[in-house]
Amino acid sequence: MGEMKDADAMGEVGNPTCGDMSYIYIKVEGDKIKNISFQTFGCAAAIATSSMVTEMAKGKTLEEAMEITRNDVAEALDGLPPIKMHCSNLAADGLHDAIKKFREKNKS
Repeated sequence: MGEMKDADAMGEVGNPTCGDMSYIYIKVEGDKIKNISFQTFGCAAAIATSSMVTEMAKGKTLEEAMEITRNDVAEALDGLPPIKMHCSNLAADGLHDAIKKFREKNKS
C-alpha cells in the first residue's frame, strides 16, 4: 500500500458515482510485474479491491495481468454487495490503465 516512487507506470481511475479515486503503481522487470502498490481514497470496498488486485497481479506477466477482470477481483474477495460492485471496477481498471501506460511509454 502506498505510492511507489520508482514506478514504471501509474494507473489512475476514479468513480464519479461515489467519489473514490485509485492509483495503481507497477514496477516491471522483463515482461513481469515485479512490484505493485496502490493508493486508494474511498470506501472500504474500494480499498479492499485495490489491495486484492495487487495480490493477484504481482509476479504475473503483463498479458496475464491484463486478463484480470472486475469479476475476478470481486470473486477473490468472496463477493461484494451489489451496491459496492462498482468498487471492483476501480482496481481492475487501474491495473489495466497502468499496463497500457507502461506499454505506451516503452514502445519499441
